[in-house]
Amino acid sequence: MGQVSFYDEIGGEETIRRIVGRFYAGVADDPVLRPLYPEEDLGPAEERFALFLMQYWGGPTTYSDERGHPRLRMRHAPFAVTPRARDHWLLHFRAGLDEALAEGRITPEQDTQFWEYVTHAAQFMVNTFEEPQNTGSQA
Repeated sequence: MGQVSFYDEIGGEETIRRIVGRFYAGVADDPVLRPLYPEEDLGPAEERFALFLMQYWGGPTTYSDERGHPRLRMRHAPFAVTPRARDHWLLHFRAGLDEALAEGRITPEQDTQFWEYVTHAAQFMVNTFEEPQNTGSQA
């Protein structure tokens, strides 16, 4: 038997779904992030993100099986991912990790590893420094 994956170390699907669920609870009411999600129901986005993280950390490959290569920058290109959006995204992800840490689902070391990945990934996703204009007349 091989090495235990980070996915297994942190409790697998249940832990990732809890973190992602907490993240999307924050996104749902966030005035900066919510407009970046075109779907009225955040459920499909939550599912995609959970599957992506499961696969990234060594769990099932369902994400790629269903959607192909992640191509994260390409998939996010239609959306204005600004430094402000990144900061809001990280705020809600931090809340998910904090909850998992408080519940004993992850250790401080695992929290650090997870946080280092998401902060790097969030920075990588920034694709504009121009804040969107909310004039109401533009799409």
